[in-house]
Amino acid sequence: MSLLQQDSSSLDSSARGEELTKGTGHLVWAGVIATIVVSVAIGLYVWSQQKPPAAVGTIEQVWARPMHTETSGLDAAGAPMPKQSFDQVLLFTRVKLHNQSNKPLFLHQVMANATMGDGIHTSYAAIPADYDRVFVAYPELASLHGNSLPSEATLEAGQTIEGTFVSAFRMSKQDWDARKSLNFTFAFQYQPSLVLAPQSAVIEQ
Repeated sequence: MSLLQQDSSSLDSSARGEELTKGTGHLVWAGVIATIVVSVAIGLYVWSQQKPPAAVGTIEQVWARPMHTETSGLDAAGAPMPKQSFDQVLLFTRVKLHNQSNKPLFLHQVMANATMGDGIHTSYAAIPADYDRVFVAYPELASLHGNSLPSEATLEAGQTIEGTFVSAFRMSKQDWDARKSLNFTFAFQYQPSLVLAPQSAVIEQ
């Protein structure tokens, strides 16, 4: 083979290698751009699907009344029976709830949740009739009596309701004072529950 002759096959392979390298670079950039576009599209979709909560509210005030109760030692017929005693904390809570959606909301359960050293203790709110009975049984608590929060209330679109409810924890004052946190759960049908914490300190009565 003459020195003036060149191996065309080796030149063709090198040229093809350069072209393939250039093509790969374009593919990488195209993949990066496509990934960015898809990520932005997903982000916009998630953002557009987010909706504000249907219900909002505030805990206006909370009062706690530790109580030590001892039975009379007589049954309903007047016969003697062993006396029993127990400690409890009555919790009176005034709340304001607002329906900021365009559909009715159906409140069907209210719970007070106290986080203690051994976990969360939950107490269900008493119905309005039992709320009123508390003040008959303990007339010294009359200053805490207010409009009761309706049980299983319906909040129409844009409506705000306000009321007080009572819940009870079977524990001593010492245990109650050792709680780590306190919040309230308002459960609505077909909607996520609303959890609210007091914005001010619990007032002891």
